[in-house]
Amino acid sequence: MDFLQKLLWYPIEDFPFIMITLVVAFTLHEFAHAYSAYKFGDHTAYNAGRVTLNPAMHLDVLGTILIMIAGFGWARPVPVNRGRFKSPRLMGIIVSAVGPLSNLLIAAVSILAVYVLNETGLLHTVSYGMRSAIIHLLNYMILINVLLFIFNLIPLPPLDGYRIIEDLAPQRVRIKMDQNAHWGMFIFLLIVFIPSLREVTLDPLFSQSMPIIYWFRDLYELVFSPVDWYNFYRVFNR
Repeated sequence: MDFLQKLLWYPIEDFPFIMITLVVAFTLHEFAHAYSAYKFGDHTAYNAGRVTLNPAMHLDVLGTILIMIAGFGWARPVPVNRGRFKSPRLMGIIVSAVGPLSNLLIAAVSILAVYVLNETGLLHTVSYGMRSAIIHLLNYMILINVLLFIFNLIPLPPLDGYRIIEDLAPQRVRIKMDQNAHWGMFIFLLIVFIPSLREVTLDPLFSQSMPIIYWFRDLYELVFSPVDWYNFYRVFNR
């Protein structure tokens, strides 16, 4: 068991909470891509059965396993034919952006849930075991979705950040990007699995997750009573 835990990014005992979080995060992320493309006139994802909230249509085995090992991963990419959009670049940017934004929205709603539970005192009406489970789930909903928001905006193929940059770039630059896109996954794997590269690339990016969470905290505290986040994380880290 200790050997297995060393291979994993998250505690084994938190596996159920992580899987629930991933199912919600990946399903809504890919649904957002598919639905927006469909509404803009591209039926490619619709014909592939991707305009659905059925997780089985969106989850990717390798991407799900990687998030357990490396702390982040991906779902099955949604097929999009930008040539069917009335404004291919503008609508392409929107279709690419709504995926990461859906993860940010999930995180924002989860932080809001913490404030609502704190304001109403509902967490104090349930058993400690139930309270701990709710706190663990909300914590992962917040942290993993903020990380996925940041991760998917990295400008490496096949991530959404790359597609956004591609749609913003001039035609001659886009041609060069397409010619070298096959190196994207290779570069990505090097960054993930070589600690010295990760320390100067991904880690500084992921460190921005807390400022994002703090921004929502400050926003909600304009309306709600402050949350004792120290106690919140004390329960989570037990």
